[in-house]
Amino acid sequence: MAEGWANYLGGEWLEARSAGLEAHGKNPRAIAVMQETGVDISHQESKTLTSDLLAWAELVVTVCGHADEHCPVLPPGVRKEHWPLPDPAKATGSEDTIMNVFRATRDDIKNRVQGLIRDVKRLAHTDAAN
Repeated sequence: MAEGWANYLGGEWLEARSAGLEAHGKNPRAIAVMQETGVDISHQESKTLTSDLLAWAELVVTVCGHADEHCPVLPPGVRKEHWPLPDPAKATGSEDTIMNVFRATRDDIKNRVQGLIRDVKRLAHTDAAN
């Protein structure tokens, strides 16, 4: 969801790619709740983190507890930010309850991505002025 929001909200000037410590396949609930907002993530693939991807990145955002703890050492100059989000795929209960957890996570991620984009733009503007 974070990759989808980042590319949707900042796609004119940034490229986001997501990867994890493990590949888990596409989650149909994540696709469905993002589609509710008009963001299509059905083309995204679950990928594992590679050294090439780390070398490409300027910023790495980890989105759950174990990812932050197990994130590999980053190359020099790559910033890291951690968002301690609960994994909605672990939600239990009725289908409505689970979908509401996915929606809450979707909305939380959107807010965090919007804030991150503001911060990155502010830093870029400050760097350009110096």
